[in-house]
Amino acid sequence: MATNITWHPNLTHNERSDLRAQKGATIWLTGLSASGKSTIACALEQLLLKAGKHAYRLDGDNIRFGLNKDLGFTETDRVENIRRISEVSKLFADSCSIAITSFISPYRNDRNKARELHREANLPFIEVYVDVPLKVAEERDPKGLYKKAREGIIKDFTGISAPYEAPEKPEIHIETDKLSVEECSLVIYDYLKDHNLI
Repeated sequence: MATNITWHPNLTHNERSDLRAQKGATIWLTGLSASGKSTIACALEQLLLKAGKHAYRLDGDNIRFGLNKDLGFTETDRVENIRRISEVSKLFADSCSIAITSFISPYRNDRNKARELHREANLPFIEVYVDVPLKVAEERDPKGLYKKAREGIIKDFTGISAPYEAPEKPEIHIETDKLSVEECSLVIYDYLKDHNLI
């Protein structure tokens, strides 16, 4: 742990918010593989950007191929993966952008730590449970991961050979086998409007 560090004061969060004319927040999408998280995140990001809002999506493509490319999928690595994402999303939210994270994030404790990190910084954290029955997720299986997990090719696969702990009290609960992508993204967008975050 670094010890010879000193915080350098700059703009306050409120000053930055006034200058950018926007509040920051983290929207944390969690759910099984093939639940629709990334597709919804993309649609929501486009909605926000078209509305003139600062938003950025964090997902496996831009995190696992860069910042977290040194991590695998053991429980320890998954915990560290989510810890880093929590810190990065907090920075985006503090910059008065809307961070949209799209990760399975299977462990309730890790998501609670992300929430607490934002709470301590007085930043909004909106947990979105992207819910789908396992059977439907397996039927979708766009990358063939469930099939490989069932065959034992992929070890520690969430929902099959590794646990997924569903959120107990998410701000938003979306059932993607009942709503279209557009409807799901609008549920989140409307929540942000209703809570004066956009």
